[in-house]
Amino acid sequence: MVGPYVIKIGGSLEEQLDPLLDVLLRCACPVLIVPGGGRFARMIRDTGIRGEAAHWMAVAAMEQFGWLIASKGVRYSSVLHCPEKCELLLPYLTLRQADPLPHTWDVTSDSIAAWMAWSLGLDLILLKSVDGIFSRGMLQERVTLVLETEVVDSFFLPFVLEKRVRTKIINGNAPERLESFLNGFQVPGTTIGF
Repeated sequence: MVGPYVIKIGGSLEEQLDPLLDVLLRCACPVLIVPGGGRFARMIRDTGIRGEAAHWMAVAAMEQFGWLIASKGVRYSSVLHCPEKCELLLPYLTLRQADPLPHTWDVTSDSIAAWMAWSLGLDLILLKSVDGIFSRGMLQERVTLVLETEVVDSFFLPFVLEKRVRTKIINGNAPERLESFLNGFQVPGTTIGF
């Protein structure tokens, strides 16, 4: 995988934002950050709201987490574009205009980031709070078929495999892994695709 990249920062990594952003801002590789929904999206799930209202509220939650990232000095835009350096996408306007995905909890910020990577023709890095996808208790170094997992939403694997979005899941609680990966080294995690 060679950059530029779309990098989705999971909302569960809020406590790791400073070291992760330090890596991304120092990196010579252009990256477009897509924010997760984190605690903002969890509040919406807890209401029990579904369908169209829940979808757009969850996208607005991504926007809120995005503003939290932007508050740390990251350049931001509301327009989906190929980055020239480290930039953050505030996703609400792009998604309202394109509206490309089903309005269901089967689609989370993981699938939204995958759609953005596919739209731009870029590889995707998902930063999660886990090492990758596990099956039968073993970390899967490579996934080339749809399998049952709670690490990504149920829309994600069929989408990235069909659209051939090369994807790497990396544990964002170990920012040094992200730095090593961006510098061309192998790191623990799950690669999705061929």
